[in-house]
Amino acid sequence: MLDIIRGAGKNGIAPYGREWKYMPDVTVAKVMQKMVDYLKGDPKRIQHAIKVHSFVRNIALLSNLKRDKLTVLEITALLHDIGIPESERKYNSTAGHYQEMEGPPVARKLLKDIPLEQDDLDRICYMIGHHHSYHLIDGVDFQILIEADFLVNLHEHAIDEEGIIKIREKYFNTKVGKELLDSMYDL
Repeated sequence: MLDIIRGAGKNGIAPYGREWKYMPDVTVAKVMQKMVDYLKGDPKRIQHAIKVHSFVRNIALLSNLKRDKLTVLEITALLHDIGIPESERKYNSTAGHYQEMEGPPVARKLLKDIPLEQDDLDRICYMIGHHHSYHLIDGVDFQILIEADFLVNLHEHAIDEEGIIKIREKYFNTKVGKELLDSMYDL
């Protein structure tokens, strides 16, 4: 059962923005659980999503991203690679373009009982459906997602310093993302 906080109704629903929505932190927690359940038996991908989520939240908070955008971004981070199992099943591949094709329909199914505005759901699916198409970055939220994913992938794939520097120059734009990368790799 959802914890009730001051200002929330008896069912844990609190006023948020123009409409009543689930409390943002509870919503994100519910999405994390759905992601873990969907990826059951795949701890590597579950861990990856949680690490990307952690960096997304850190960069977004320190960049003063608005709360409504933060919730959408956190959900996106948790689900950004959710198309991988379908990509493997259909194409025997985890290639980025397959993830981008298969991710949004899976995300929509997982989010069907999460109360989201249609434009928020569309934004989540847009970022999931383009998170390997860096030329389509169209906002600071999407930029933060890409940087967080790189922060995790650079470590997981043991990219050398030369590669890290090239990626920093080409793909990192936020002050916080650059600072994190520089500190992590002592650049």
